[in-house]
Amino acid sequence: MLRILVLGALIWWGGRFLGLPRNLRITLLTVLFTAVLAVQLTLPDGHPLREGTGGAVAPWLMLGGIAIAAWFYARIVAALKSRAQPQDTEMSQPASTFTESELDRYARHIVLRELGGAGQKKLKNAKVLVIGAGGLGAPALQYLAAAGVGVIGVIDDDVVDNANLQRQVVHRDEDIGKPKVFSAQAAMKAQNPYAEVRPYNRRLTEEIAAGLFADYDLILDGTDNFETRYLANRTAVALGKPLISGALSQWEGQLSVFHPAKGGPCYQCIFPEAPAAGLAPSCSEAGVVGPLPGVVGSMMAVEAIKQIAGAGAVLRGEMLIYDGLYGETRKIRLSRREDCPACGGSVES
Repeated sequence: MLRILVLGALIWWGGRFLGLPRNLRITLLTVLFTAVLAVQLTLPDGHPLREGTGGAVAPWLMLGGIAIAAWFYARIVAALKSRAQPQDTEMSQPASTFTESELDRYARHIVLRELGGAGQKKLKNAKVLVIGAGGLGAPALQYLAAAGVGVIGVIDDDVVDNANLQRQVVHRDEDIGKPKVFSAQAAMKAQNPYAEVRPYNRRLTEEIAAGLFADYDLILDGTDNFETRYLANRTAVALGKPLISGALSQWEGQLSVFHPAKGGPCYQCIFPEAPAAGLAPSCSEAGVVGPLPGVVGSMMAVEAIKQIAGAGAVLRGEMLIYDGLYGETRKIRLSRREDCPACGGSVES
């Protein structure tokens, strides 16, 4: 049997080296396989020719079954890949085709019924801004890039500190002292060279917020101070942009999607004003378990993918709370406040 397998390898690889067409090589292998089956099925047990080709038909039938299964799998993969190619040439957006490498990279997305090729194309055409490249921003940025979001902006004015590395896994030890946005950009491009990453090495301020948000479809807020949170919320509400906000402390995290233009509350509906000093200590003061930002930041990335692709139900009008210490999750309903200074006049569109 080994000699027949070696002969088959010579036909396939040797024929390829000699430039023989693929179909011809497949035909020669089929003839060889058919001849071996004929020998095994027609000659009596103990015949030298039958012994020289394996001595039994069962292994060859198993080999043939494996080959047929592999052929069907290849056909299914090819069909799934074809689904990712744009079919409607009259779409308002420019057609975005995928390279073979991208199709392989996003194959696990494309086979998802809720995403498919159409959803992956929406991700490629999407522009997402992430505020903060720290604990929450680090995993969100990594997974958005890995998922194939076409343009990802990241704004942060901080530099990588040794104390960040316990939880901010987008940065490395060699990045200490480097602006976080550039460290994150390098890691994201290393993960997925197809993603366009736009770093903004500055603090989000009232002067630049509106102009910056206008360039993006979706905003993720992973900041650690209320001043920036309220600014991001006001700007997102004014521009009608969905805002995914996450927060964490010690062992517990929370996230929600704020989008008053679609009927949900905004951040200020739920938190009308910043808590008094000392009531909401920062991570440096209260501490935080290392993997917790990864859990909540990854959840933010999932909500972003759902929002972009229109898959499932996003956490609009709900808040998901995760307690890592006791392994519990719960959801609470959120309601708009008609007297909210940020979104009180918003109407559903």
